[in-house]
Amino acid sequence: MKKLARGAINERITAVANPFYPGYLVRGNGKNLMIEAGMNLMGPLYLQSIREHLGDAPDLDYLFITHSHYDHLGAAPYLLGRIPGLRLGAHERVGELLARESVLAMMNRLSEIQRPLFGEIAGEEDLAIRSVAVDLPLRDGDEFDLGGMTCRVYATPGHTRDSLSFYLPESGALFPGEAAGVPQGRWGEGVQVEFLSSYDEYVASLDRIIALDPEVLCIGHGWVFTGEDAARYLRDSRAATAEYRGLIERYLDDENGDIDRTVETMTRIEYDESGAIFQERNAYVTNLAAQVKHIAGFR
Repeated sequence: MKKLARGAINERITAVANPFYPGYLVRGNGKNLMIEAGMNLMGPLYLQSIREHLGDAPDLDYLFITHSHYDHLGAAPYLLGRIPGLRLGAHERVGELLARESVLAMMNRLSEIQRPLFGEIAGEEDLAIRSVAVDLPLRDGDEFDLGGMTCRVYATPGHTRDSLSFYLPESGALFPGEAAGVPQGRWGEGVQVEFLSSYDEYVASLDRIIALDPEVLCIGHGWVFTGEDAARYLRDSRAATAEYRGLIERYLDDENGDIDRTVETMTRIEYDESGAIFQERNAYVTNLAAQVKHIAGFR
């Protein structure tokens, strides 16, 4: 099965707020966890959704972040300031990055580009991304007992150096952030490949995710896959990754290895003219530039 990341996934997992920037609520018998904090401008909507599912004084114990991008951790400062006792878990590098004024400025600048989409939700509240402490520096192999549910931490770098995936063995549910790419097309029928920090690590992380054989795959943007659809998506993602590297190499050849011209040409053809990529243009260009530069380094 494939469905938008919205509403109940199973009796333990619920996708809240916007399906393209979902927060995943996991209810244990003893503790509750939210995976991803999405866009800062959607902070009030995340809080409203959490209260709807967990009560007006929400008993949310943990907020885990898959990686250090603004559209995955954006609402963390807002939620930490409004939910007493909430503990933030992420790769230790996330805390280091959030301590840098230049990083915060960049994150807030990128999020403001999307204010036309989320301005009604944000209203007049101060939702700026600010420095926050990572209470729980998460490492590969860590486990958290939620009561009848276990959350295991897997290091899955390649999209970013600090990418983590979270696995719930009792329900076979995996939350990879963007370590397995992002479904593309109006119905999530394609795969947008998302290696940014390392192609080789991205492929190795994908292989590790595939080996887990998840029954439920909760992607960081847009879609949830179950059963054979989850396995199929991961196989497609693995194949698309190799194909995408070949595509970048062909564009580099056509542009005689010029990285800037390659990015410009790919943006025009693959983004502007195709209209098939559902990602904000500035974010696409930024990510593409990192990918092209990385692949050019192999040549």
